[in-house]
Amino acid sequence: MNPQLKGIEQLSGTYAFDIRISNKTLKLNRFLWKMIGKEWRERYLADPEAVMQEAGLNDTEKELLRKQDWLGLVQYGANFFVLEKFARVARKTNLEVYAIMRGESFEEFMQTRRVPESR
Repeated sequence: MNPQLKGIEQLSGTYAFDIRISNKTLKLNRFLWKMIGKEWRERYLADPEAVMQEAGLNDTEKELLRKQDWLGLVQYGANFFVLEKFARVARKTNLEVYAIMRGESFEEFMQTRRVPESR
């Protein structure tokens, strides 16, 4: 393991994405990356179960995607940069996803931002 990550599990809300996690979640992250392609997105929207099966996702990964469990996906090992691609397909903005991850409504989350018109 990377010595720089020693004790990382002690930091609440920190989910390291290292080579071990990358290997464990390779199929999931490739699935999410493919969301950049119009054909893949359209196929997913038409029949999510078939596309998840084709991608070789396991039951845990499929359930996280079905529920759109954003925090669960990150905790499991989804790379946020490809998770963003899926968020677009789910018609969620990054800010909406952040709010959901924090267990807040979008409005509550925006009140924590330094955006004058959100107060």
